[in-house]
Amino acid sequence: MDFIPFTFIDFLDILLVASLMFGLYRMTRGTNAPYIFTGIIFIYVIWVVVRALNMELLQTILGQVISVGMIAIIILFQPELRSFLQMIGRRQGAFNFINRIFARTSNEPTLQPIVTAAVEMAATKTGALIVLCQRSDLSDIIDSGITINAQLSVPLLENIFFKNAPLHDGAVVVQDNRVAAAKCILPVTQSNVPKSYGTRHRAAIGITETSDAIVVVVSEETGGISVAYGGKIERNIAPKNLAKAILSHMEEKQKE
Repeated sequence: MDFIPFTFIDFLDILLVASLMFGLYRMTRGTNAPYIFTGIIFIYVIWVVVRALNMELLQTILGQVISVGMIAIIILFQPELRSFLQMIGRRQGAFNFINRIFARTSNEPTLQPIVTAAVEMAATKTGALIVLCQRSDLSDIIDSGITINAQLSVPLLENIFFKNAPLHDGAVVVQDNRVAAAKCILPVTQSNVPKSYGTRHRAAIGITETSDAIVVVVSEETGGISVAYGGKIERNIAPKNLAKAILSHMEEKQKE
């Protein structure tokens, strides 16, 4: 029996493909992409079974769906593909791209300014919506707001959310211990939530349904502090427990 020779080029080919797939996996963690992939695989398996059973009508219908599958994938994963291509084309070059794939980068912000600002704004019933980036790419959310790119601090957060200030509407996005942008627009959840939830709380749930971000919300009506993560929200958190509530979700992410 003749064996196909396994060369260094074959090894390099497999390594590059594995790196590419791992990079895509890291970029889509915390989003709905894995569920969409599962749906696509499920449809393909059904199509294979239908072909084997010669069910012509259903085979024709599914065949049409499969034939436009690549276009559908491009449409469905447009944000992820855009971010992926942007990452490849950045000025740092290919070596930095590979480092980003394998390196475990940390976007975890320093909690003290966030906790202090949230507690002080809660005391004055100043509404606030603070998004803490983790691994998910939130560049689209950042692009929807006003670029700040300033060092994270208590006065900065309080000035942004000060009532009637130009940037107080919308969300602040914190990334790499910096306020990346303010007045950002978040997707509002379409889930069935209590009617008592305001726009800030619905937006907090919405962004955490499609990313691994942690969101701190301060209610303008009650001054209550909430933390959203994974499509769920914990409301009326005591100020002394706020840091612990945020940190628990960071630790939860590190265990994955």
